Amino acid sequence: MKQYNAIKAKYPGALLLFRVGDFYETFGEDAVKASKVLDIVLTKRANGAASHIELAGFPHHSLDTYLPKLVRAGNRVAICDQLEDPKSVKGIVKRGVTELVTPGLSFNDNVLEQKRNNYLCSLFFGKDQVGAAFLDLSTGEFLTAEGSAGYIDKLVQGLMPSEFIYAKNQRTQFEAHFRDDYNTYTIDDWVYAFDYGYEKLTNHFGTNNLKGYGIEEMQLGIVAAGGILHYLEDTEHKEVSHIANISRIEEDKYVWLDKFTIRNLELIHPQHQGGVPLIDILDHTLTPMGGRLMKRWLVLPLKERNRIEERLSVVDAFYENPELRDQIAEHLEQINDLERLISKVAVGRINPREMLQLRKSLENIAPIKAYLENTGVKSLERLADQLQPCQKLVDRIVAEVKDDAPMLMHQGGIIKEGIDKELDELRKIAFSGKDYLIQIQQREIENTGISSLKIAYNKVFGYYLEVSNTHKSKVPEGWIRKQTLVNAERYITEELKTYEEKIITAEDQYKVIEQRLFQELVAFAGDYVGQIQQNARFIATLDCLISFAIVARQNNYCRPEMSDKMVIDIHEGRHPVIEQQLPVGESYVPNDVSLDDHNHQILIITGPNMAGKSALLRQTALIVLMAQMGSYVPASKANLGITDKVFTRVGASDNLSKGESTFMVEMTETASILNNLSNRSLVLMDEIGRGTSTYDGISIAWSIVEYLHNHKKFKPKTLFATHYHELNQLEEDFPAIKNYNVSVKEVGDKVIFMRKLKRGGSEHSFGIHVAQMAGMPNQVVIRAAEIMQHLEKDKIRNKSDEKIKSIPKNNYQMTLFEADPAFTEIKEILEQTDINTISPVEALLKLNEIKGKLKK
Repeated sequence: MKQYNAIKAKYPGALLLFRVGDFYETFGEDAVKASKVLDIVLTKRANGAASHIELAGFPHHSLDTYLPKLVRAGNRVAICDQLEDPKSVKGIVKRGVTELVTPGLSFNDNVLEQKRNNYLCSLFFGKDQVGAAFLDLSTGEFLTAEGSAGYIDKLVQGLMPSEFIYAKNQRTQFEAHFRDDYNTYTIDDWVYAFDYGYEKLTNHFGTNNLKGYGIEEMQLGIVAAGGILHYLEDTEHKEVSHIANISRIEEDKYVWLDKFTIRNLELIHPQHQGGVPLIDILDHTLTPMGGRLMKRWLVLPLKERNRIEERLSVVDAFYENPELRDQIAEHLEQINDLERLISKVAVGRINPREMLQLRKSLENIAPIKAYLENTGVKSLERLADQLQPCQKLVDRIVAEVKDDAPMLMHQGGIIKEGIDKELDELRKIAFSGKDYLIQIQQREIENTGISSLKIAYNKVFGYYLEVSNTHKSKVPEGWIRKQTLVNAERYITEELKTYEEKIITAEDQYKVIEQRLFQELVAFAGDYVGQIQQNARFIATLDCLISFAIVARQNNYCRPEMSDKMVIDIHEGRHPVIEQQLPVGESYVPNDVSLDDHNHQILIITGPNMAGKSALLRQTALIVLMAQMGSYVPASKANLGITDKVFTRVGASDNLSKGESTFMVEMTETASILNNLSNRSLVLMDEIGRGTSTYDGISIAWSIVEYLHNHKKFKPKTLFATHYHELNQLEEDFPAIKNYNVSVKEVGDKVIFMRKLKRGGSEHSFGIHVAQMAGMPNQVVIRAAEIMQHLEKDKIRNKSDEKIKSIPKNNYQMTLFEADPAFTEIKEILEQTDINTISPVEALLKLNEIKGKLKK
């Protein structure tokens, strides 16, 4: 316990897994916590004069099962191993922490998700800006950025780090800008200093400066990145050669998507349970690297037209040549997680079975390279040039590692025969020893004439010869008697003892040699880290572009025409997610949307609820973003100018935990849009002002539309969906505002939603019809219709108070019925009828019955 307490003191915030023999044990508070998370038994034990201490443990070979559960529960876990062989040590075995696993730092496949990066994020807050660094230890990807708190928050929303670190003295700033339900860890303030961070980075990369990485001037970013390297040392992650460079996330290269937009458009995660995000439609990737890259492309669409066109040309090649696409896809399916496998090589944690996975993955690179080289498509041939088959490494793994190698090193059976002479001899002794014993047995039976002679083994005196009492007189003089039984005696010989030692030591020795040879192979593979990381990057890119081609073929997408004009012109656009969710036989109603900066800058879209206004807004944004990711789009034709910012104010969500109402959230998001506009922005606003009173709402919405139209510097393209029909007036006052409506058809008392965008404003909301369709009690629907008819009689604003006061009251008595016996019968029928549950057919029958009573 003294040893345990000394180690625990060095890692105060971590849950300590303490290796004792064949178990990992936890003590005290750690044991209570571990027993709850892992659902294992909590026991108590007294240590000498000490009071009882809680205890909970599990077998050491179950570490891969239990460790992920502890980490996913948000714990930092220090793994304390025995650093000496207990057999060769007297007294207490020397122990030490070999790894500190945190939610953001892990190589464990059960902790990591295949198609998701596991980022650790380091933050440093300056006066007006924030520096951020993101590291995925499992792949070696290291990124840094700096900008406004809003920009960094947007990156956080997109990259979804598993853990945050920051300086202890910046807790207030962190809590002011970021959610409080993240896994966080604070580090000493002195670590977050520019000089220290700069030195850490230059020492790690072995350079004099950071100009080659394009981050020399990013002071806050450098400080944040230095914090990550310090944290790696603190957590015993000393092997970090696979972190070979650091990249800058350049704000001006990617489309600005604020955190509201990423959430509102449901790019990565659905807003509601059971919802489908865009990633689920687009992601047909076949490799883990491709899946991770697809997520990053979704939240970082491109602004550079050349790069967009380059991606589109590759998608085009695969779209037009399905045979080539399928041939390459066949090999992609065989490629494992190259990024994480080679990272394990770099840190010396790869196991024999993973080495076979690395071999299999690399074997599939050469055929992919060959296919790409012969296409005649420049962009594909450029991709082919970047792929490295690493043939020498493949050949060596094929030559040395057995095809059925185990997962664990100590199990043996890793290295093929013919690689090491001594290994082959030892293995022969270990495995063919029993054959040799049978030979000895046969020989001694012949020499002595003892027909019942047996050779057996026990732990007390090893191998022995057993002779029954019948043949005792035939035992040769050289045999040494070891044990007498009731009807037999046991003997040993010098030859048996010598061979026994050989068999027992051979097994241990051959495993040691195998481990040495395997480590040599791992070191050899370490020379290929850079090449294989490059392969992983290009395979991921290829995988994503093939995925786009597959989706485009399956769903009938078209290649967008990208231009530098200030225009968004979409013909027969569709919502990529909704069209996949429609019932069988129902087709999505496509719509045209045309926006520019002079005639059609703002479209005011009116129409009832459920008619498809929100879907139209979202599909326009998704088509723009998909195009700038390099994907085909759900439309028959699309001519798109480059968009640099996409803003959405769609739907309302209370932030009650922080004391903000729906309307406050709505106004905050709208203010963020109006303060960050640009000339190439796309703005989507849905039902602005509905969180307050009608006239407040109309006034705010009106004013916002005017502001967007009359902005002195920028003419952002805007889709403005609203219920306020009064806004249709704006078309007459401003040249670049146009009215549209999502049409409906009235058939009797029913409304059919046509979901088609038409020129001109709409006069009705049909809210009461929608209420009826939703199953609102008939009583409420009828009363609402009555009130609405009264209000619509007179639309003069200054009489509105009088109108509301003069609404027919719902409290009159049926005194009329007392006059006539027929009315009494009708009254009884009506009183017995529950209009909340009656069906339309029953209602007609009742009406007919009442009519019959009146005729009498």
